[in-house]
Amino acid sequence: MKNRKYIYAAVLMACVLASASLTACSSATVPSTITVQSTDNSGITVSGEEKVKATPDIAEIRYSVYTQEKDAKSCQTTNAQDVDAVLSLLKGKGLDEKDIKTSNVGLNPIYDWNNGRRITGYEMTTEIVVSSVPIDEAGTIISDSVNAGINSIDSVQYQCSNFDELYAEALKNAITAARKKADLMAEAGGKKVVAMTQVQELSSSDQAVSYSSNNMKQMAVMEMDSADAGTSLMPGQVEVEAEVSVTFSIE
Repeated sequence: MKNRKYIYAAVLMACVLASASLTACSSATVPSTITVQSTDNSGITVSGEEKVKATPDIAEIRYSVYTQEKDAKSCQTTNAQDVDAVLSLLKGKGLDEKDIKTSNVGLNPIYDWNNGRRITGYEMTTEIVVSSVPIDEAGTIISDSVNAGINSIDSVQYQCSNFDELYAEALKNAITAARKKADLMAEAGGKKVVAMTQVQELSSSDQAVSYSSNNMKQMAVMEMDSADAGTSLMPGQVEVEAEVSVTFSIE
């Protein structure tokens, strides 16, 4: 019990010292996030988070063909013609067929609710997802797709073709940062770290970008404007993030 109280006090002292150090040296580089989760007589568990910044070189484009007609057959025919025109365009630009797919196909009646739920026409939407689009070609592809029949842009996600390597780097940095903090806290308590006994990956290794509905609508407007102007997109940088929980034995 005395040892446990001693370690708790040591960890608290280490946190105070770390806070004072950060205040005195605001320009120092520190790990993104390190959180002490638990300590006991045999080990210490910390979580670490690190980010790696990179310039994206590919994009995933999600856009749709929306059609309205008086009858269902005409609606489906017109929608299919516009979709085929877009698909032909994409294949003609040399994009791999495995990177082009259609999804979320829907045909629905349009009702006049003011006149007894009377059907006044039909609407159909077909979404097209294009992956691994080179960044320097994305603006032109969007512009040409709009001319071919696309009339709704859902999202444009900027990605890195070497994401796996970037994530591995962030993961390694997160573990290294956790070890440094564990060493600091153990030393403050008169102990030393012996070895890493357990590590858990808390982050996802899937490359994905999420947008709120408002951001997505704003992005769609920006990309449509970019398509009309025929200009190149400017993705800036993306952050690849990794988070781990690591347990170290101490003595």
